Formats: sequence, structure tokens, C-alpha cells
Amino acid sequence: MEGDKPKKKRFADYPIGYVHVDLAEVRTEQGKLYLFVAIDRTSKLAFAKLEAEANRYTASDFLRALVAFVTYKIHTVLTDNGVQFCHAPRNRSGPTALYSRHMFDRVCHEHDIEHRLTKPNHPWTNGQVERMNRTIKYATVKRYHYETHEQLRAHLQLFVDAYNYARRLRTLRGLTPYEHVLQVWTKEPERFRIDPSHLIPGSYS
Repeated sequence: MEGDKPKKKRFADYPIGYVHVDLAEVRTEQGKLYLFVAIDRTSKLAFAKLEAEANRYTASDFLRALVAFVTYKIHTVLTDNGVQFCHAPRNRSGPTALYSRHMFDRVCHEHDIEHRLTKPNHPWTNGQVERMNRTIKYATVKRYHYETHEQLRAHLQLFVDAYNYARRLRTLRGLTPYEHVLQVWTKEPERFRIDPSHLIPGSYS
């Protein structure tokens, strides 16, 4: 017999290129940094970058770096309603919205990316990237002490590379994120800017 508990709703299926973006604060002995993180909803490919400030400039630079990093076309980016990513709600229907496009949205427009926002006070709608944020924190600042920002940056890059190229995920049926990307490329090469196999570490020396 089936119980009364409602069935869990799955995320809608999207083609590769739907990316969740979020940020969090981290610290080293030198002080505070802001961790920008992105994760693809389908491939689970992750990208992270540390910045000294969290504002529209660094958020826009992060998006440009993300576009350069992935080998396929990003079609949608989901963020929260932070001022780094969009105008404050009170300004979205006034002169600010009519005559001044937010810097993050300008970068989206440059790359033909749809920018979606989570519903205010509903953080779970961006849960994938929030979980990735926690995973990165547990693997770095919550387990190790860093004297300098550069130490954290180096360890962060090592962790993200290991995750993308070596972490086998149950949600991907045992594939790593990059193996999944390669699998999609063989079926849908029109979604890609370059052959992703050319970026596998160690393949070309």
C-alpha cells in the first residue's frame, strides 16, 4: 500500500548548460574572501573562484570566467536575488530597470544566456549549488588552516579538479562530471564550442 506522503518532485530535465551560481564567505589567516561557485544542473561540472569582494564587478568577472571554462554553451544561469547578480527588488520596475541593465545581466546578454532568479526567501530552489558550497567548505576551510589566500586558492583548485575529473557520482550513474560531459558531446556536439577531450589533464603535453 502507498502511504500518504506525497511523492518528491524531481527537477525538470534540462539539456547540459543550465548552471546554478551562488557565493559564500570563507576565511584564511589573512582575512575574509568570497567564494563564487557554479555547478551545472545536468553534468554536475563545478567551477569555483575566490574574490576579495562580492559585488557586481566580481560576479560579472566570475560569469565571464565560467563561460571561458566550460566547453559547451551555457543557456541558463540561476542565481539568488543578491545585489551582486541583479537590481534590488524595489528598483526592478522603476527607472533603474528601464534605463540601466545590471552588469551581470549585460554579461548574460553578451553570451545569449537567460538569467533566472530564485524566489525570494526560498533558498532551497538553488540547493544544488548550496550543497556544492558546503562540500567545498568541508574539504577546505572547515578541515584545514590556511595562512595565506594563495594557499587556499591552490587547494581549492586541486579539489575542484579532483571533483570534476575523478569523483564518480551516483546521480551520473557512476560517471565523473567530465566523463558525463564527454558522453553528451558524442551525442550532441552542436551544443559544444570545442572538443572537451582536448581539455582532459595530461592528454596533451
